[in-house]
Amino acid sequence: MDSENISLKAKIMRQLINMATSDHLIGPGIKKGTFRRRMVEPPWKCPAGYSVLDIKMKNFNMEILTPPEVNSECIVLQLHGGGYIGKMRNVYRSFAKYYSDMRSGMKVLTIDYRVAPENPYPAALNDALTAYGWLLGLGYKGHNIILAGDSAGGGLALALSEYLRDNSIELPAALVLMSPWTDLTASGSSYETNYELDPLFGNTRESMIYNGEYIGDNEPDNPYISPLFGEFNALPPMLFQAGSIEMLLSDSVDAAQKAKEAGCDVQLSIYDGMFHVFQMALDILPESQQAWQEVKEFVENIEEKD
Repeated sequence: MDSENISLKAKIMRQLINMATSDHLIGPGIKKGTFRRRMVEPPWKCPAGYSVLDIKMKNFNMEILTPPEVNSECIVLQLHGGGYIGKMRNVYRSFAKYYSDMRSGMKVLTIDYRVAPENPYPAALNDALTAYGWLLGLGYKGHNIILAGDSAGGGLALALSEYLRDNSIELPAALVLMSPWTDLTASGSSYETNYELDPLFGNTRESMIYNGEYIGDNEPDNPYISPLFGEFNALPPMLFQAGSIEMLLSDSVDAAQKAKEAGCDVQLSIYDGMFHVFQMALDILPESQQAWQEVKEFVENIEEKD
């Protein structure tokens, strides 16, 4: 599958994204992220047989999705995307449903961590760490926790793993990273090579990937902000997925390369012609279906330990 032979549905969706982001009314808001901040969504309906438990923490909220049958000791800790400026959306509840059906049924904890500009770094990392510690407090072992995240959430999952290792806290079993934002310095090669190709962030220097509100007064190459610049030794197995035309492609490619050089078990999949977090199409696109099947196989190959 190359960029000229992607599915018809993917071509149509890519064109629709191009049209929406080029619109003079809402296009700039989509690219800058301001549209996400005031997005209004219809209520999400929990699927029949599943249950959701809302949990209020001191600084943020969490929710656990439980499938009809739980047959795995593992649990997924999901960290949502949104450029560190967007709150959790209903699509992540759909993601949670997908994760919960893996391994013959497992629970999924999704956190609505604090975001900028009101809460710059290290708020998101602190909230992710609090959620991870909460799971350990419930009796989960690190080797039964799967960290999953897309975009900023993927970068946050990787940053959290580096923090856990650096502070001698037991590491998770694996990382699922969809188009992770690992380089907030925007120094990767694809920020230039895909500048005119990326339908979500391209053709402007004002898109949310150049937004410094989360960084605040800190250095953007701080490894807990941009985990690409951290050490990758002793990190758990990780799956990277990225689209070939997204500006954040090098965030995955470069991080995966560093992880391999550090001796990590790494799987990198680049989907030709695909855009940033195309997995949000769920079962609409064949490419998204393929990506989710790959996630399923990766997750189900994780060795379950007592």
